[in-house]
Amino acid sequence: MANLDDYQAPAVINRWRTLALGAGGIALLAWAVGTYLNPEQGLRSWLLGFIFWAGITFGSLGVLMLQYLTGGAWGVVIRRTLEAATRTLPLVALLFIPLALGVYFHTFMEFTHMAESDKAIDIHIMEARGIYMAPWFWIVRSAIYFAVFGVMVYLLNKWSVQQDKTETVEESRLVLEKASRFSGPTMVFFALTVTFAVVDWMMMLDPHWFSTMWGLLFVAGWGLSCFCFCVALLASLSNTAPMNRVLGKRHFHDLGKLMLALTMVWAYFNFSQFLIIWAGNLPEETTWYLARMKGGWGYIGIILIVFHFAFPFLVLLQQDFKRKARWLATLAMFILVMRIVDMFYLIGPTPRVSGTLGQGAFFISWMDVVAPIAVGGIWLWWFFGQLLKRPMVPAKDPYFEGAVEHGHGH
Repeated sequence: MANLDDYQAPAVINRWRTLALGAGGIALLAWAVGTYLNPEQGLRSWLLGFIFWAGITFGSLGVLMLQYLTGGAWGVVIRRTLEAATRTLPLVALLFIPLALGVYFHTFMEFTHMAESDKAIDIHIMEARGIYMAPWFWIVRSAIYFAVFGVMVYLLNKWSVQQDKTETVEESRLVLEKASRFSGPTMVFFALTVTFAVVDWMMMLDPHWFSTMWGLLFVAGWGLSCFCFCVALLASLSNTAPMNRVLGKRHFHDLGKLMLALTMVWAYFNFSQFLIIWAGNLPEETTWYLARMKGGWGYIGIILIVFHFAFPFLVLLQQDFKRKARWLATLAMFILVMRIVDMFYLIGPTPRVSGTLGQGAFFISWMDVVAPIAVGGIWLWWFFGQLLKRPMVPAKDPYFEGAVEHGHGH
């Protein structure tokens, strides 16, 4: 079996880790000052950064289980990148604390003030939803979500370590089968947990609105973020040992096809949500879209249609493009920027506790730029640290050699 010492992470990752921490630390200080002056805006901006970067963590967990279920050379070569991303979960839980404090102290999210409202609709919602709308229960549910994700992350990474310690192909195959059997039913719990989590963390920004497509939007979007992140990282390492001996054109071609698939699925779910609400034509549902069709939000909606779907879709249809690692990585980073814009489109028009801006008013704060950099710098620092702890590839996987040969085939 292969020697794991031949696949240790390159030294350049240490430099990236230092740069990430420096950028994140500076941005964090700026965000802290801004939040002191405007707590609600600071927390809304922090949510923007959190939901994007945590999405890569959760998306990596889903893709990791998907890979164990389906197999494929593409998954073998990115498995250790996925595992390192899942191990950022403790940090993601820490980064969630400012949001939990904002809800607990009623600084953040409109639903925390609805109990004191004199509006008939607010009173009806509070009576109908009862304890579910209590801030303390919102925090308890979030803790449960992290615990569920934590069990999945712990077991999958535990079995990965066990596989690295195996001495024979048969032992390695047994560990792989254990992870595969676990991933099947767990994918159902993963999708349900993501749905409940994003309903609490994102949909409840506007407690008067609801959508049955919400969870699927984030399952697809976070999966797309995960693949784009993996492509960007691995393309940067494709000419550096040990990944220059592992990665081939067909690996990137496969990952490009998965990016194409999830780009279409993301667009399909968004269009389905819009079509259902348009056909229903109910005031409690249409107001969400009406706020996003006016002024600056309308332009951002067009940008998302063109640059989050149409442009990547047309480019990724080209087979030769997907085989060129640098080109594919450039598009992947562009899509990641669009993913942040998409999250901003979901968060920005929602009602504010302070009432300083009317619902749907177009506004971009400087903290909407700083907070994602702060969260991202800290997240990348942790991620690179995890990536350095283990070999870059599961060299003792029984399908590893075949996966490498697949990547360098014609």
